[in-house]
Amino acid sequence: MYIDVHCHLTGEEFETLGGVEAVIRRAEEAGGSRMICSGFDLDSSIKAAELAERFESVYFCAGFHPSELKKYKKGDLEEIERLCKSEKCVAVGEIGLDYHYDDNPPKEMQRELFVEQLRLASRLELPVVIHSRDAAQETAEILEENAGLLNKGGLMHCYSYSPEMAERFWKLGLSFSFGGTSTFKNAKKVQESVRRIPAPLILSETDCPYLTPEPFRGTFPNEPSHVKEVVKKLAELKGKTVEEMQTQIRENAARLFPKLYERR
Repeated sequence: MYIDVHCHLTGEEFETLGGVEAVIRRAEEAGGSRMICSGFDLDSSIKAAELAERFESVYFCAGFHPSELKKYKKGDLEEIERLCKSEKCVAVGEIGLDYHYDDNPPKEMQRELFVEQLRLASRLELPVVIHSRDAAQETAEILEENAGLLNKGGLMHCYSYSPEMAERFWKLGLSFSFGGTSTFKNAKKVQESVRRIPAPLILSETDCPYLTPEPFRGTFPNEPSHVKEVVKKLAELKGKTVEEMQTQIRENAARLFPKLYERR
């Protein structure tokens, strides 16, 4: 069975595919046993929680993405905390740092809310799902300075940094998920990271509706049913059969996100 540990299902992109219900059913029919719908602000976190209530195969995480902090207002973290106490919330996320665009929220604000959400996860005894773009060194430094808050581990989602940087993260007890980028022919650094990272730390994602994998690259929106193409590539890079990689990812997901398997 395939697991998509990071997808976005709360937008309107899926109307062209028959709506989100059709997308979820298609993923289930393709062998998708679990999907984690990631919040990126308060509104999307609320919608993710609602989807998780409607669909047995959908779980969620709640948090504020660094690029979305322009929407942040006092009291929002209290609402995020309320959502995180849900039976189907598996993590606080996605949170982190994004220095890619000049008009992103101020770096100081990003750092402050990153640490606040790490504290929230620690208090609730939940793992974290981390977004980091063009901020490898500072992300690593913040996590190392706050290693005591990572008591339930975490996930470097859509990992795109070097294998050497990955070692700093896995020494902190973090895992790594890879999506469509890992299937791209020119993604040499990402593929080398997959080869170097220990198999028990690797998970599969789509980050849909973005980053559609080969052989569907160029189509939009991406959807969770495409995670099987990611798993095929991960299996190839790790020298495993697809079935072996599926089993490995399931074990990894159960260890990092135990709530995924507590209800059945």
